[in-house]
Amino acid sequence: MTMSSGWGDAFWAENWPRTRERFAAWWRGEGLILHVTAPLEQPRPVSAPAAAEPTSLEEAWLNPAWRVWRAEQELASTYFGGEAFPYFDTQIGPGSLGMFLGAEPHFAPNTVWYEPCIADPETAPPLRFDSHNRWFLAHRALIEAGLRASQGRYLVGMPDLIENLDTLAALRGPQPLMFDMVERPEWVQARIEEINQAYFAAFDALFDLIRDPWGGSAFSAFKIWGPGKTAKVQCDAAALISPRMFARFVVPALTEQCRWLDYAMFHLDGTQAMVHLDALLEIEPLQAVEWTPQAGRPQGGSPMWYDLYRRVLAAGKSVQAILVEPHEVIPLLDAIGGRGVYIMTSAASEAEARALEEAADAYR
Repeated sequence: MTMSSGWGDAFWAENWPRTRERFAAWWRGEGLILHVTAPLEQPRPVSAPAAAEPTSLEEAWLNPAWRVWRAEQELASTYFGGEAFPYFDTQIGPGSLGMFLGAEPHFAPNTVWYEPCIADPETAPPLRFDSHNRWFLAHRALIEAGLRASQGRYLVGMPDLIENLDTLAALRGPQPLMFDMVERPEWVQARIEEINQAYFAAFDALFDLIRDPWGGSAFSAFKIWGPGKTAKVQCDAAALISPRMFARFVVPALTEQCRWLDYAMFHLDGTQAMVHLDALLEIEPLQAVEWTPQAGRPQGGSPMWYDLYRRVLAAGKSVQAILVEPHEVIPLLDAIGGRGVYIMTSAASEAEARALEEAADAYR
């Protein structure tokens, strides 16, 4: 993208330069990010031509014209308050890297599942990123369509690649992988090292496309932006393993990823993964931690999680709280302060969103 793409007043959010500054401060643990959206009172005009209704789930996920048109309908009808910003979500399921490495997708209305492709570890070839892989080309086509359509009105995000043990679980299958970690740990470590190299290659290839005029990028999952290579990193499989296994199999590769990225936020998923939080907080190049309570538990604005947020902040990391109800925002800020805090919420109206922005300004 270049400045000639129409950046400036065309952007579908107020004061984008200020938002960029506040994100940079948040990554340093110095600022508050309030991401609040609401239905826009007067929707913006949409320029993407209407696309034909898909005839299959695969087409709904992979047809660039349909994806862009649907995205513009949503973005044009959304008020982006606080530091919320518009971006075209280019993900084709949570775990694109596994697709690039051989896993075949199964498309569902709201997600994508992956078919394991490593049946026999002893005969499986090394894992290598191939820029001619059909699923990589599908992602590239989707990104390029978004870039053509955006015209400076919204960003185009990095897909949710996913990495580390989670990608190997997609390729091998979660249960067989758990046995592999006991029976052939050297094989697991070798594959994780290969996955890291594939991640770097795939990320670079896509970053060359989505990099914005400020040298930064938006990441499709968890609505983050940074003035450089920016990503959410994760290991949901951590819920199945001990701290000793986490230290052996996950921490080295995760540390390398965070060091390679300019801005990295870890997605901590569920209370079963909390046992690994101390190890995560010791990873020096990791700047932030996001918390996702599992289904059936109080969500991110509950007082139940205040101590968790304080623990992350006390370790010198920034924190992201998601699924926070509007009435929970100010009590959360009263409890943990605003420095290094990112709160994600949505309001019922533009007026409610603006009132919440004004109230949150006292914590900046």
